Amino acid sequence: MKIIFMGTPDYALSILQSLIDDEDMDVVAVYTQPDKPVGRKKVMTSPNVKVLAEKNSIPIYQPKRLRDEDVVKELLQIECDYIVVAAYGQILPKAILDHAPCINLHASILPQYRGASPIQQSLLNGDEESGVTAMLMDVGLDTGDILQIERISIDKNEMLESLFNRLTDTASALILEVLKNFNQLKAVKQDDKEATHCCKISKADGEVQFDNALSLYNRYRAFTPWPGIYLQSGLKLKKIRLENSKIYTSAGKILSVDSDSIVVSTLKGAIRIYTVQPPSKKEMKILDYLNGARLSCDDILA
Repeated sequence: MKIIFMGTPDYALSILQSLIDDEDMDVVAVYTQPDKPVGRKKVMTSPNVKVLAEKNSIPIYQPKRLRDEDVVKELLQIECDYIVVAAYGQILPKAILDHAPCINLHASILPQYRGASPIQQSLLNGDEESGVTAMLMDVGLDTGDILQIERISIDKNEMLESLFNRLTDTASALILEVLKNFNQLKAVKQDDKEATHCCKISKADGEVQFDNALSLYNRYRAFTPWPGIYLQSGLKLKKIRLENSKIYTSAGKILSVDSDSIVVSTLKGAIRIYTVQPPSKKEMKILDYLNGARLSCDDILA
């Protein structure tokens, strides 16, 4: 079957690779975001999806606006059976939605976590389960009818990178199953009353306070490696774990100093800190930081 693929980040890369590797699939075009300047030297860099398409001699399209009339007209001339979308980053106009069934692979159990950051949101909320939803796209944002959902469990200490990789693998397998069984699947409408939404992550989201240990730890799980978590002073908490859920009267108080870590109280619970990174410095062991800052037990880490 002939496939137009749309996607940009590494999540999309693995899904595209699964389509390329399957002998029943013929990827006839790849749409991805334009090249952009990266790093301090602003070197123009291609999305990894584009690089993969080039290696496999697949025609590549990088429109700034998918909605432009000329772009739509060009796409409609490409014969395909399905359009597969994975974190493309642009809204598909109705003319493209009508060209062929458009199947989106969203990394949540819809209608939960519609929007830009479903994987982070599941960790922020301490969910025990996540998944990938294959849905028929419509003009709304992640509002289309559900074709199939594949669920996975989340360990209480699982980090973003691990969950991202497992959901990517899940999506890569799910799309093949959905495409090969499309005519037997019955699309189910989402219950909009059950919908929740999540926004794009910003650097400011990484700022934390010592108010709730579990909430702080979940932010660490969701925001590592980016944007990371940091105190108002700019001190980044690079490696931590949840210590306990007791109630304390002081926030940020150093409760104990051990051989390789310290325990710091929050108003509800405590965390254990192993390494930190002061502003404009490299990551260091927490004990080295305490020595430099002349902090010890009963002092406040700020």
